[in-house]
Amino acid sequence: MTEPLIRDVSDTAFWIAHHRAEETGRPDPLAARLAGVRGGEIAASMPHSRIVGWTIVIRTCIIDDFILSAIGEGVDTVLNLGAGLDTRPYRMNLPASLHWIEGDYPHLVDYKESQLAHATPRCELERVRIDLADRPVRQKLFSRVNSQANRILVLTEGLVTYLSVEEAAPLADDLRALDRVRYWLVDNFSPEAMKFRHRKGLGQKMQNAPFKFAPGDWFGFFRRHGWQSKEIRWLADEGERRRRPIPLPPLAKVALKFWSLFLSKERRDELRKFAGYVLLEPC
Repeated sequence: MTEPLIRDVSDTAFWIAHHRAEETGRPDPLAARLAGVRGGEIAASMPHSRIVGWTIVIRTCIIDDFILSAIGEGVDTVLNLGAGLDTRPYRMNLPASLHWIEGDYPHLVDYKESQLAHATPRCELERVRIDLADRPVRQKLFSRVNSQANRILVLTEGLVTYLSVEEAAPLADDLRALDRVRYWLVDNFSPEAMKFRHRKGLGQKMQNAPFKFAPGDWFGFFRRHGWQSKEIRWLADEGERRRRPIPLPPLAKVALKFWSLFLSKERRDELRKFAGYVLLEPC
């Protein structure tokens, strides 16, 4: 029996790094080194790989902008949970005084450090080997970071989607308990997006790393745990703004445009809010 390309959630890091490396408008040679052959193999095996690649590019743009804006507001520490093979400390124009902390599985951190041994980050970079599912261990990390920082931005790019509601709730509570956290950046996938994944075969390909976070009322879930939305950026809007619309086949574009003529404004707004990124703040 052939071993699946995605054996667990940590393998998705190679996939994401491949799409970052493929982005010609924002070259990231370190991402190519990290993705390796495995990242390309995973990407090639996925249905609708061009659309997935577009999603990664646009979400990267959104997150970069949020980070720079937060730094401009005085954030001095970024806590990147489930950092995977992210290269922002090397790629972005960050102040040298910024403290960037990455937390992820030990084997991913070991691999990343071996591949980037000769690269120099642009800020103060710390990596922590941690299983974030171990609540007492992560609370200890959170407490240390909170005691050392003035203003913290928490980044969970692609992390919460792999958690169940029952797993995400204590994470939200643990972060809310930190008085130095100013922002938390989180993925938002609509129920339609989740259905699309299953309909198009992504769910089957990722059965060892399924999307699980489906609270029904997404914003209500975070409000119950002490978080409110400060700003939202939807992928569709950002793609249009950057003149990088979703790369649908020509016939699909025509069909979608025709179909949209018969939709209500409310339904068009729902489709526009297919997926995005939300900057949360304590409430």
